Amino acid sequence: MRKILITGGAGFIASSLADALIADPKNYVVIVDNLLTGQKSHLPQKGDNWRFIRCDVNKMEDLQPVMVSHSFDYVFHYAAVVGVQRTLNAPILVLDDIDGIKNILNLCKNTGVKRIFYASSSEVYGETVRFPQDEINTPLNSRLPYAVVKNAGESFCRSYKEEYDLDYTIFRFFNTYGPKQSTDFVVSKFLRMAVNDEPITVYGDGLQSRTFCYIDDNIEASLNAFESDIYINDVFNIGNDKEVTILELAQTIIRLTGSDSEIIHLPPLKEGDMRRRLPNIDRMKKILNHPLVTLDEGISKLLAHKQFA
Repeated sequence: MRKILITGGAGFIASSLADALIADPKNYVVIVDNLLTGQKSHLPQKGDNWRFIRCDVNKMEDLQPVMVSHSFDYVFHYAAVVGVQRTLNAPILVLDDIDGIKNILNLCKNTGVKRIFYASSSEVYGETVRFPQDEINTPLNSRLPYAVVKNAGESFCRSYKEEYDLDYTIFRFFNTYGPKQSTDFVVSKFLRMAVNDEPITVYGDGLQSRTFCYIDDNIEASLNAFESDIYINDVFNIGNDKEVTILELAQTIIRLTGSDSEIIHLPPLKEGDMRRRLPNIDRMKKILNHPLVTLDEGISKLLAHKQFA
């Protein structure tokens, strides 16, 4: 049986990954989370091949007993303070995540972990002028504390490979949405406003663009990288390559919900609202077995969950 650790496992993407991993009976999954932003309700609802341990990975005294006692084969390090506004409001809290990265890597190399999967972010690209943003040639122009920490985590992974021969794979996540996502992220926030016929608030002119990856595509790409020998000691973008403005997103959600919501424009954010995001996902597409979920399809799936009423 493969023993797998997921940090931050009560969060949105990590808990969805946990659901997929425990569906395979040859996996035994330990989920750790300090529940700062994660929720126990996100934990798997079935299966006996997993357990949850409340644990702050930024504290070695919390993490070390977990890793030493289980001797994990693989680690998915997803624990982090997330959300642009949240991280801008608490920059020191974000910087503490560097301790967690170092703790995880030190314990991985000392306990025989075969490979670590590190959740990085599109934010490492910063306000780039090169599109689409590819893993090799696009400069990393990150300035925000959250992005700087993610970039540092990538460097730590590379350094531990060089120094200790610890294998890694880095996922650079672009905007991902799905049923468990917190309501302070844009898709779930707009949906909640729309189904309640409340005004949908858009910062600035709304022409800033993003791409939106449905959680199923994110998880399949991550699992296929885990199950294969591809992208070992490498990095790849996980996202969608269909560019959508925030204004178009609001209009799409109003259309699909049949909402009477009006769109209200607020002053632009002073910091953190990058003008454009567009990933090159050629590497991701090589390991997917189906076309990407479209925005219309993904929002319809979310509405079927009835969590926004």
